[in-house]
Amino acid sequence: MKLVVFILNKEELLDEVLAAYVEAEVPGATILDSEGMGRFLTYEVPLFASFKEFMKGNKPYNKTIISVVDKEEKIKKLEELIEKVCGPLNEPGTGVLFSVPVDYVRGLRRPEEDS
Repeated sequence: MKLVVFILNKEELLDEVLAAYVEAEVPGATILDSEGMGRFLTYEVPLFASFKEFMKGNKPYNKTIISVVDKEEKIKKLEELIEKVCGPLNEPGTGVLFSVPVDYVRGLRRPEEDS
């Protein structure tokens, strides 16, 4: 199992990204409101106020979507679908997708439990 994290920089694409999760057979996710470190430092820490010019054009807030996925193939499918919605993830300002191993889970509904 893997914990999949996607940081979506364009909040207006959230509905389409969640549709991609469903299409990739990722049945559940948690959506968090989030904020990039650059934006926080620029606007909340006076020492870094000079970065405001550098931050122009960047979205101030984003959404972080986390989900536990049971198969590696689902992550690849999810990546393909997310890139169809958001554009290539190697482009700046698109988003960040990563996974980390999960060695223990409780509280998840598993498809075999539904039968």
